[in-house]
Amino acid sequence: MQTRHIGSHEVGAVGLGLMTFDQSGTQPRQQLVDTVRTALDAGVTLLDTADAYGPGDEKGAGAQGENERLIASILDELGVRGQVLLATKGGHVRTDGGGWGLDSSATHLRAAVDASLERLGVEQLALWQHHRPDPSVSYDEVVGTLREIHESGKVAMVGLSNADPDQIRLAHSVLGDALVSVQNQYSPAFRSSAPEIDVCEELGLAFLPWSPLGGLGSAKDLADEHPAFASVAEAHGVSPQQVALAWELARSPVVIPIPGAKRPQSIRDSAAAADLRLTPDDLAALDAS
Repeated sequence: MQTRHIGSHEVGAVGLGLMTFDQSGTQPRQQLVDTVRTALDAGVTLLDTADAYGPGDEKGAGAQGENERLIASILDELGVRGQVLLATKGGHVRTDGGGWGLDSSATHLRAAVDASLERLGVEQLALWQHHRPDPSVSYDEVVGTLREIHESGKVAMVGLSNADPDQIRLAHSVLGDALVSVQNQYSPAFRSSAPEIDVCEELGLAFLPWSPLGGLGSAKDLADEHPAFASVAEAHGVSPQQVALAWELARSPVVIPIPGAKRPQSIRDSAAAADLRLTPDDLAALDAS
């Protein structure tokens, strides 16, 4: 697989998002282990989780940290810790009933880093990302906390998630080279993060599209909303999902999509997008769709 950069780290051009990883009846552990193994075999080396990921029980209890514990145990089982860049996030909290809340207080973010270190079984987080702006805490204050956390040595690299251009520029002005990435939603169905991609390219930051296959969930979605992706896919003899990821990769050399996958065949298909070369006509049609 072709590679791209997050800070000084070289990673596969397609990563793996772990938000939906769990060990429910529809996702037996062995299936998830096989998915991670297949991802690595295909050249995927960026894995993305968060402290708030996890289904929890029917009341939402146990969700916080569940995904981190799961992926740490899978990496240990496979013996591949040294082969991946494992990214996580903090700033979201899970509430009763499985809901989502926000807490970007300095006290919470410091505690979140310590908890992630323990759950992941590492002495330093390779890439720790602020999950989402919190309206109750000024972004200036958040960025100051991020700098403090980085200077503590507990975090090697800092990322942002769901940040706008002004927030990215502010964080870059304070964090400098410690800031390496921005993770925002971007897909065929959600293109409003284009300005953030441009800012990342200007500042030399990686842009990690989350939910990069949004809008391609069914044949009806394709026919009704994104026929150009279906048409280009048919012409190349590949899946529309591959076309979507290849289109995103062609958007800028700083883009590293992180599609979710829970089955080996899904991540194998996504990883192949790194080698799919779309023509200028293909890209024009997809951009216009």
